[in-house]
Amino acid sequence: MVTLAGTLGTVCVRAQEPVSTLPLSNEDAVWRSLDDASLFAQNTQPSTTTTDGKLSGQGVQAPKINPTDPDHPDDQDGKQPKRILWIIPNYRAVSANTHLPPLALKQKFWLATEDTFDYSDFIFVGGLAGISMSQKSQPAFGQGAEGYGKYYWHIFVDGAIENYMAEALVPAVTHEDPRYYTLGTGGFFKRTGYAISKLFVTRTDAGKNTFNLSEIVGSGAAAGIGNLYYPPQSNPWVKTYQRWGTQIALDGVFNVLKEFWPDINQTVFHGKY
Repeated sequence: MVTLAGTLGTVCVRAQEPVSTLPLSNEDAVWRSLDDASLFAQNTQPSTTTTDGKLSGQGVQAPKINPTDPDHPDDQDGKQPKRILWIIPNYRAVSANTHLPPLALKQKFWLATEDTFDYSDFIFVGGLAGISMSQKSQPAFGQGAEGYGKYYWHIFVDGAIENYMAEALVPAVTHEDPRYYTLGTGGFFKRTGYAISKLFVTRTDAGKNTFNLSEIVGSGAAAGIGNLYYPPQSNPWVKTYQRWGTQIALDGVFNVLKEFWPDINQTVFHGKY
């Protein structure tokens, strides 16, 4: 009895002492190893994500991805492709809720180059040349193949100068961003109004809103430069305003198309284009 009481007393005293100060017997070491192994197995077993967003076995919340998070542009609505219908270049369009760093000078010039010399632009210019010739907008050009050729290269040069003025040269001076940032949400009239307003309001390289000098001044300068290679017998002032207005109107149409294309693509083509 004395021996048993002494033994129990010793056990109680040892239980009150810090674990780190107790010397381990062989039996204690075995049980401690088994406990450590069990704990290690619990902490290293693979975790599975349950429907409520928790990791099973650990009770830790799994990170949730917001579909409109700019860090995950591939999961958001209003995603812009590089081309519309695999044909029309869409390099200037930025997906909704996406924040991009400012373009360097070299990047602005490359953007204008892509828009100017894209294969689809040659097709687009061909259509405009045919319309202009049918309307006899420049009687001095004449008709037939020769007249069509004159209409073609004049319209191509008009677009090229406008692209470089509005997307590269003027933005480089004014520190403006020539890209179109998609709104992506709201009703038809709200988004249409937004797209048209981008002709007059744009972003600076610092991300602030400002008057769109790149569009207005760039297009106007391109129209004025056109007087150097258009026939002198045509009224230069009238033709200048016509070219200026035509360029701005075309940019407005393309802004509306860019704004709604992600919706059209998903609804009509199920995201194939």
